[in-house]
Amino acid sequence: MSREKAYLQMLESTAAIQWNIAMILEAKAVEAEKVKQWTHHHIHARAFDSHEDQLKESISIHEVIVEMVEGLTKLENGLYSNLKAVLGSGEDEGGDFGGDGEGFSFGDDSK
Repeated sequence: MSREKAYLQMLESTAAIQWNIAMILEAKAVEAEKVKQWTHHHIHARAFDSHEDQLKESISIHEVIVEMVEGLTKLENGLYSNLKAVLGSGEDEGGDFGGDGEGFSFGDDSK
């Protein structure tokens, strides 16, 4: 398999992964709205014996959200590394898609 075909396959795979991530984020947004409604109705001072208990519950919910965002960030950083390899410059053989050793051009590079 040529380098260009391998790069195209990497880009196609990355696009498919990005689409799946978009679907995950859409589902997470729906879930987040449900969690928001639930917390508005259940995480209030009357539902807890002390302010400390209320704070602990709020922090545990927050930690779950932060873990999810961190996981998605790590995934996106991995995808970035793959795209950087495909689109980056410095090809020895000049076998990149731009043909001149500089990768894709996404706009006016003279600025």
